[in-house]
Amino acid sequence: MKYPPKHHQEKDFKNIIKVVKNYPFSTLVTVKNNAPLITHIPIIYEEDGSKYGKLVAHIDKYNPQVETLTNGTTVTAVFHGPDCYISPSTYSTRQLPTWNYIFSHLKGTVKLLTNKESVKETMVRMTSFLEGENPKYVLDQNDSRMDSLVDYIIGFEIEITDWEGKFKFSQDKLKKDQELAKQELIRSQKKDITAFIEQIFENHENAHTPS
Repeated sequence: MKYPPKHHQEKDFKNIIKVVKNYPFSTLVTVKNNAPLITHIPIIYEEDGSKYGKLVAHIDKYNPQVETLTNGTTVTAVFHGPDCYISPSTYSTRQLPTWNYIFSHLKGTVKLLTNKESVKETMVRMTSFLEGENPKYVLDQNDSRMDSLVDYIIGFEIEITDWEGKFKFSQDKLKKDQELAKQELIRSQKKDITAFIEQIFENHENAHTPS
């Protein structure tokens, strides 16, 4: 039996890439000695004329995961779209609690960027994408600060070979309840997280302050 169920499997690659573009902070997964290595980094998507295109990223050279990023290595990048708890009170019919979510999984092979100028080019392109349509900052490839920074990162591309979308939004429910669940997913993303962030920052600072 294939998992997840068919109605939770996304069939449109354009939707997969929409998740990648809107939620570019990815979870990069590789394996070493049968143990998973995981790093959270921004990864952007670019078309390159191939069937699925490529992903572009860079990682701190001292990250232990770098040992697994060799040319031709297979890796997985997970892009986390919106998710939320769906209370039975959301629906118009009697249901049980569940969790709805949107995830894109992209698998591919690594191509290391060994030329420093190529690495700087990826940093410029990534910054341009992340700044959006109305950028408040433009990264100059000739910025002298880049020369020292580029020595501490590893730039790489991922040629996409396989993809999978795990899109669960109450597809097995009545159309009316699907719409109610969709609206709940939208509403949940607008939650004020001020108190949460303030507490996290305070706890983090206290934990790192010598007693």
